[in-house]
Amino acid sequence: MKNIDLTGKTVLITGASRGIGAAAARAFAAAGANVALAARTAADISDIAAEIGDQAIAVPCDVADYNAVRGAVEATIKAFGQLDILINNAGSVDPIGHLQDTDPVVWGQTIDINLKGVMYGMHAAMPGMIAQGGGTIINISSGAAHGPVEGWSAYCSSKAGVYMLTRAADKEARGKGVRVLGLSPGTVATQMQREIKASGMNPVSQLDWSVHIPPEWPAQALLWMCTPEADGYLGDDVSLREDDIRAKVGLT
Repeated sequence: MKNIDLTGKTVLITGASRGIGAAAARAFAAAGANVALAARTAADISDIAAEIGDQAIAVPCDVADYNAVRGAVEATIKAFGQLDILINNAGSVDPIGHLQDTDPVVWGQTIDINLKGVMYGMHAAMPGMIAQGGGTIINISSGAAHGPVEGWSAYCSSKAGVYMLTRAADKEARGKGVRVLGLSPGTVATQMQREIKASGMNPVSQLDWSVHIPPEWPAQALLWMCTPEADGYLGDDVSLREDDIRAKVGLT
């Protein structure tokens, strides 16, 4: 893996209690960055922040609540002086099922988390990034942003919306120094994949566990995406399924 130095930078990661978010928090800290871990489960992020040490804080936050997201951004800046990198990682795959059979309330909650939560993070972080002359925002995307998957109408719709948010924000903010891009990690060995497997719906649920990549791989990709090497992908998704991307990240 490549040695990337982010000493002096500060990152805020949503959904940081487990999976890609937790792995990213550890990876960014190892690269020298200050890390703010945000998630609804305060105990989990507090444990990870304590493990990392003085360069980490835990910020309980429900990304579906704009005031909570804005508060997380403010807490990060208060603790570390500025916010350089925002990783919009929090996400839900619920409800899994054919559209007409799903609970509209749960369907809407996934839009609140996956789509509105990303917009809230960007809305809260971008003014400070523009004022300080730059920053990086990475939205966790998915192959589901670009193609339908049976039983995932909420997830696919929300991720397609996130992809367009990435493109729109890049169009508006690149000239102001803010880098906006997405990471499509492929299938990752996380709790979400366990929920997908348990559903038994669509080919993704039938995949053998051994084909899923470890969360440390997308964490490393996120580090690489904060460097100028990834500038060719601004306003677009970086797909970790592609061999050339894995080579650039240093995962081969």
